Amino acid sequence: MEPSSKVSEKRLAGKVAVITGGARGIGAATAKVFAQNGAHVIVADILDDLGAALADSIGGRYIHCDVAKEADVESAVELAIKWKGQLDIMFNNAGISGPAGGSITSLDMDKVQCLLSVNVLGMLHGTKYAARAMIKAKNRGSIICTSSSAAIMGGLGSHGYTLSKEAIIGFVRSSACELGIHGIRVNSISPHGVPTDMLVSAYRKFLGKVDMKAEDVRKIVGERGTLLRGRGGAVEDVAMAALFLASDEAGFITAHNLVVDGGYTSANSALSFIYQ
Repeated sequence: MEPSSKVSEKRLAGKVAVITGGARGIGAATAKVFAQNGAHVIVADILDDLGAALADSIGGRYIHCDVAKEADVESAVELAIKWKGQLDIMFNNAGISGPAGGSITSLDMDKVQCLLSVNVLGMLHGTKYAARAMIKAKNRGSIICTSSSAAIMGGLGSHGYTLSKEAIIGFVRSSACELGIHGIRVNSISPHGVPTDMLVSAYRKFLGKVDMKAEDVRKIVGERGTLLRGRGGAVEDVAMAALFLASDEAGFITAHNLVVDGGYTSANSALSFIYQ
């Protein structure tokens, strides 16, 4: 396919997407953006009420899906085929924070195993079955996985969470090597400081403020956590990054980790005074 300089008003017109962890946060924001851009969206999650309501509101479909269970992910992909006859986009977005931080010497390995079953095996399951469907249909699809800034810098997450998110980036590069011969692109997105329910909950515990809201977290990140002072991240920022990677505009991009962090992981903003 030759590149096009024209940007479609409906950048995903007619394409079919499965979004895991799609009921809220980054997944929900992305489901809405994909639908607005012409995609047929399957919301896959374990939050049945939220997921079903969202899917109905965007003209999509909902399926209960625990990504740690291979059969659940296979069923989500099968739904796309039964519903629209194809799968163009797989957004492996589901993830959990797992056990709270603590010393490596006292990790609860059962909890770490649970974390890895979602954050790592969930990505493997999604990529496996999406790739099968895309290869069979000779479909030049796009597979996207959600990683984290914790995969790039130490100290931004617990040991288990950091391990899981860095593993995703390595897996994306590995699978992109194989699937590229079929025209399938595999990329990851690494957000930082985006006030999802998971991050807001972590801030509440860390700061001891049970009434903290998403906007409070975004303000803190905007003041202390990016180079774009006063500009915190939002789930919509990640959704727009996913839209780009899913679209034909990113047709020559694969094995890439798109960092959505306001520059946080690229420079030491504490030294910005030297430019003033």
